Amino acid sequence: MSEWQGGDSGGRAFHRVSEALRSRIADGTYPPGAFLPSQRAVAEEFGVSRDTVQRVMKELADDGWVESRQGSGSRVVRTEPVPTEPVRTGPAEARHRHSPAGLGDVLSRVFAQPEVSLDVYTLTSESLDAHIRLQAERIATGLIAPERVTLRLVLPSPDVDVPFPRVKNDPTDTRPRSRLREITERSIASLRGTFEVLNTQGYVPSVHAEIRYTRLTPAFKAYLFNGEEMLLGPYEVIERRITLSPGEEVETLDVLGLGAQLTHHAKDDDPSSHDSVCVDSWQSWFESVWKYVAE
Repeated sequence: MSEWQGGDSGGRAFHRVSEALRSRIADGTYPPGAFLPSQRAVAEEFGVSRDTVQRVMKELADDGWVESRQGSGSRVVRTEPVPTEPVRTGPAEARHRHSPAGLGDVLSRVFAQPEVSLDVYTLTSESLDAHIRLQAERIATGLIAPERVTLRLVLPSPDVDVPFPRVKNDPTDTRPRSRLREITERSIASLRGTFEVLNTQGYVPSVHAEIRYTRLTPAFKAYLFNGEEMLLGPYEVIERRITLSPGEEVETLDVLGLGAQLTHHAKDDDPSSHDSVCVDSWQSWFESVWKYVAE
């Protein structure tokens, strides 16, 4: 486990196990269709109670990571889409490069470079947090050694009344949105902790992370890497059941964040090519939001 993760007591034990399992799903240790270890095995590995593991499995199921069935265990049903390496091709072939790509794959390549610049616009930063922690582990173990890492993250303001998630038959119930804010706060705290460790432990000579908020409601997530490539994906509205309190499940209208289809674009040697114009346009869009809208 990473040294910046919490101890074994109370809520910290819950988040430690949850983050570890999410990371393993994200990096392919537990690929789609695979079953997670039994609750007993997980409890023994992390030295936590079976009740803690049960609550973790319940949250993973609620958030769409796994499907749990009595007597069958928990099966992985969603991760980031299958990664695709960028292919440097001519303008005539550019349309063939707009295939689904994985955030983890692109981050792995970008973090292997000396300079890492990430501009992100998203709803909660949950997926980003899981993948950044994986890259931090690679840095801490000496597998990669970037010299500078910069993150600019734009999130919706906490007081924005986003239209999702909401209880399907009772839009006045604010508990789903409170749950969304909790997920966001947890992800932000984890990101801050990760960057703090990279800085204080001297793993990366120059580290900077800044988070700003906007009153825009994200209809999509956008990741821009070193001003050279990007991942873009819409938030698909779906119906799903979530747990709001012990023993209380409700049908909600939510958005598909984890596992959302991401399209990859990379600049090439032709500044007028479709992908080059696309990346430059979205980079300009992010700069305008960062400068004029986000606080």
